[in-house]
Amino acid sequence: MKIKIFNRGLSFSTKLMLLITAAATVIGACIEFRTGLVILILSLIMTAVHFISENIRNEKIESISEDIDGILHGCDHIAFDRYSEGELSILESEISKMTVRLREQQSILKADKIYLADSLADISHQLRTPLTSMNLIVSMLARPQTTEAKKNEMLRETSELLRQVDWLLTALLKISKLDAGTVRFRTEEISLEELLRKACTPVQIPMELREQRLIVEADGSFSGDILWTCEAILNIVKNCMEHTPDGGEIRVTGADNPIYTEIVVKDTGTGISPEDLPHIFERFYKGSDSGDKGFGIGLALAKKIIVSQNGTIKAGNRPESGAEFTIRFYKSTV
Repeated sequence: MKIKIFNRGLSFSTKLMLLITAAATVIGACIEFRTGLVILILSLIMTAVHFISENIRNEKIESISEDIDGILHGCDHIAFDRYSEGELSILESEISKMTVRLREQQSILKADKIYLADSLADISHQLRTPLTSMNLIVSMLARPQTTEAKKNEMLRETSELLRQVDWLLTALLKISKLDAGTVRFRTEEISLEELLRKACTPVQIPMELREQRLIVEADGSFSGDILWTCEAILNIVKNCMEHTPDGGEIRVTGADNPIYTEIVVKDTGTGISPEDLPHIFERFYKGSDSGDKGFGIGLALAKKIIVSQNGTIKAGNRPESGAEFTIRFYKSTV
């Protein structure tokens, strides 16, 4: 409720002006009665003007205080434009800036809460699938009629499911560190061919089992964080491996120039469907042909690592057949 300034009594400055008026009137009256009367009238007029202007100013301050209180209590429609003139305009301008900033922060916090809730739901869904499978396997292992061969097969399947869960949790931990900005990328020099071969080492045996051919060709050098960059390239090559049929080919090439270092990964698979292409780097997005083994986190993690090192990544389809990923690490800010 708004409290009028009149109910608060006279301010200190008004009382001081009245005291000065009385003193000046007495001194003037001692000199001459008419002089004292003129001084009294002029002083009373000045005191009244001061009192009225001070009252108006205080009412504006009270109004601003009420508007700020409204903002703190969730009011979204505050009209600060009525303070656009007068001595309170600077205060009004700063409060307006603060209000805009508070509303922006509120919108960001709401978006973060929604994103967190969606992420938790996605993580729960991703974990539920392998855990449900493991629960079924355990119940089947407890059956007396299950043969030894079948038990060994189910144990191998359980081991694979545990490996997938471990990879998912590790990837989520890495991407959460990147989101929080706690990762400090190191700058190291390494030949581009050595970087690519180091990144592709973990998939060489799985590719041999699939009878897939891996070709690595590169020229030049790379400057950046070797371990994190290998993680990004590995996730891309692994994605290509999973979408390339047995007997297919994956080609990883690299080139260096004064502007950027480019890495291109190509496969001879079926390519990326047009409806999946705009979303392929989104977190937890699984394409129509990804099956049940993918978690939709590998390419998102790869992009996060690359972008954090002043890089870009683009996905597309080759004219003949297969997918193509183009990575560029720029040597200056773009």
